Amino acid sequence: MNTALIPWLDPENIISAAGPWALVVVCLIVFAETGLLVGFLLPGDTLLIISGLLTHTSLVFGVDIWWVCLAIGLAAFLGGEVGYLIGHKFGPRIFERKESGLFSVKNVERTNAFFDRFGALAVILARFVPIVRTFTPVAAGVGHMNYRKYTLYNLIGALIWGVGLTYFGFLIGYIPPVADFVQSYIDVILIGAVVLTLIPTLWHYFQSAHKAKRAAAAGEDVVTDEQEAEHLVLDQDVFERGPRHEEQ
Repeated sequence: MNTALIPWLDPENIISAAGPWALVVVCLIVFAETGLLVGFLLPGDTLLIISGLLTHTSLVFGVDIWWVCLAIGLAAFLGGEVGYLIGHKFGPRIFERKESGLFSVKNVERTNAFFDRFGALAVILARFVPIVRTFTPVAAGVGHMNYRKYTLYNLIGALIWGVGLTYFGFLIGYIPPVADFVQSYIDVILIGAVVLTLIPTLWHYFQSAHKAKRAAAAGEDVVTDEQEAEHLVLDQDVFERGPRHEEQ
């Protein structure tokens, strides 16, 4: 017996309402998170795991797990490609904007530091780091990383992250206690996933926006101009090397 607390979040109701579009919605979220600069506001890792889990317990998308994995992996790959092309087309001026919680210089610098540490492998590894995975394709595009190399690494990252995490969620369904809990309390799980994902993001946004507003009121420079934007562009050698080994 289904003991879901909120009827409209019950998997059967979701399937009835979204039908064949449920998987499309998930793919659009994955695409936006890896291809659009506001994507880090969306759930990522949690969404993939839950998608795989629901495919096992409820066949929520109406198709086999391999089709779900393929669709999500493709969405992750295309998102990465679009992010790169956006950065490549607009160049450094994409960083020229008012400091805000949504698009901050700190996020770009955090991504650049990730590249500096891991080199080209950052394109793959960044998939597992919220916020960084959103800005990595753009940073690679702005820095004109070799497109073929980027595409290869983007494909590998999309498969490991998109396909891997989704299938991992599917395998969790083979654990009876977990599967039973999901079927009984899917609404709680969905709400919990959203809350755990959004609370840190919203806190970061409001905190950054408040600091920027306070800095502007104090007369500080909170705008990234053309010259400052140029300094945020990564050097080509970063894309050509492997991970940097820290000195002992």
